[in-house]
Amino acid sequence: MAAICCLSVLAAGCSSDDSEDSEDSTGQDTSADTSESTSPSAAALEASLEWMDGFEAEGTPEEYNKVGVLAVGDDDAPNVLVLQPGTSSSAAYFVPLARDIVEASPDWQVWAVERRQNLLEDHSRLDSFDAGEIGNQELFDYYLGYLNDPTISDRHENVPDDTVGFAKNWGLEVAVEDTLIVVGEAAEKGGKVVLGGHSLGGSVTTAFATWDFDGNPGAEQLDGLVYIDGGSRSSPLSVEEARAALEQLEEPGTSPWLTFGGIPAPFAGLFMATGSSAALLDPDAASLGAASGLLPAEIVPPVPATNAGQFGYALNVGSSPENLAAAQAHLGTGITDNGGWDGTGAITPIGRYAEMFSGAGIEGADGAEWYFPQRLTNDTRVIANGNANPAQEVLGVRSTLGDQLPEGLFIYAFGASLGGERVTSGAAELAQQSGIPREHLTLIASEGTYAHNDPAGASPDNEFLSALGPFLEQVAAG
Repeated sequence: MAAICCLSVLAAGCSSDDSEDSEDSTGQDTSADTSESTSPSAAALEASLEWMDGFEAEGTPEEYNKVGVLAVGDDDAPNVLVLQPGTSSSAAYFVPLARDIVEASPDWQVWAVERRQNLLEDHSRLDSFDAGEIGNQELFDYYLGYLNDPTISDRHENVPDDTVGFAKNWGLEVAVEDTLIVVGEAAEKGGKVVLGGHSLGGSVTTAFATWDFDGNPGAEQLDGLVYIDGGSRSSPLSVEEARAALEQLEEPGTSPWLTFGGIPAPFAGLFMATGSSAALLDPDAASLGAASGLLPAEIVPPVPATNAGQFGYALNVGSSPENLAAAQAHLGTGITDNGGWDGTGAITPIGRYAEMFSGAGIEGADGAEWYFPQRLTNDTRVIANGNANPAQEVLGVRSTLGDQLPEGLFIYAFGASLGGERVTSGAAELAQQSGIPREHLTLIASEGTYAHNDPAGASPDNEFLSALGPFLEQVAAG
């Protein structure tokens, strides 16, 4: 297969002067594939969730020292792409993309990391709704409706902050050590192992790759890195900022959890899980959330909305508020006069986006993370592309070997609207400081076209996926 353009920041693909007739705008060979390949079976496209023993975090009860893997692909495929979700997203977010990846690259499996905090979630009624055992009213009442109607006795119980104080320790050390366990399991397959992440998951990817494991960087256990509109900021917090963040979190009565888009935990996750499930499985029914008064006013459509209309209006570029940019995609034209959804012109089809967050068909999982540790957010702000700095010492972060990555490592970075040029330039800097050759880099900038979640959601045409296949072939050929 013809090589794709490397170390060029591609907004519209390679220059026609550099492309043969058999290559498309990303340099991908579009001529007939004469190599022998076997498409994955239907069973290989099913997502299976498995929990394994994780890192023993300080003060954490044994039942929460776990890390999950949501796997898609043929179990006999030797190569594994391990993906880290972003802030307030979980493993099921990647399932539609994972299926696309293994269909195009059947020698690869995709393992999405399910973080330990998802063990705190109650998926009982989401699973029942998915199975057709209850309706939308029962789903909504259980998770949210009781807030307006105290007579509803069958209700979800939020996890009290004062019962999970140990989660204030769930920072980068926990995430990296859990990832080490997953990477070790992936290596047992005997093939190549690539670690990647979306948004904050890209920060965790850099943290792992540059982490000091007894003098060796985590990247020594990897063959490649993938950044999906995320990565490490080059400038860390100051010592004073790091210390203030730590002291604030440790104050009595402070929640361990991040507030996402101004919505406190677990409600951002509950809105997303119930809204996406209703939009996917009962799209034309009237939205109970829109009529409830419980949703933030800025995400409620100006007309009575269907489930699909409410979901799309809240998260579509153009109608979704700026503070929810991390949750946005290009879902179409917008709300219709009768409250439905017009998906014309979508990059990410609304049904696919709803599937990403609902976790439909996967028992005990959805694509939202209801309880996201504030400590993890704080810690990612001192990674600084794996360069030692005083703020890391304050927070106990050991991402200090950013100039010792293996020269044979391959790196793919895709910048969309939120990370943009910072994603591609950060990946280039990471490679440069370790002497990784230019031909090992694939850098694509699509911030003018793709919203933050379009790289995982775009279909049937997907710029991120089009370049990922050749990148994985490059890694496999190694």
